[in-house]
Amino acid sequence: MSDKRLEIYGLAHCSTCQKAIAALQDAGWVVDFRDVKTAPLSEAERARLVGDFGPKLVNRASLTWRAMSEAERAEQPVAMLGARPSVMKRPAIVAGDQRLLGWTANVKRELGVEA
Repeated sequence: MSDKRLEIYGLAHCSTCQKAIAALQDAGWVVDFRDVKTAPLSEAERARLVGDFGPKLVNRASLTWRAMSEAERAEQPVAMLGARPSVMKRPAIVAGDQRLLGWTANVKRELGVEA
């Protein structure tokens, strides 16, 4: 089971992240969680995640996004996520070669978690 290890990027206070972590641990995964607000990602880490997930990494339905000005919304995703980590769609999950975003039935299925 020790080879079932993944990384989750999100916010500690995010209820979706909390549910994902609990369900994954129950399913035998070792979860390395990174709160992007208290342990900010470097520019290189943000660029890698944007490269992995594309524009969907920016959560355009979030309260953070809705509060942003047009100029802020026009920023490049790497800079935007650096200035406002809570605009990141979460959880962002990196499991081996898999890159999964959100906590949907499809994501759960991919990771062998009951939906």
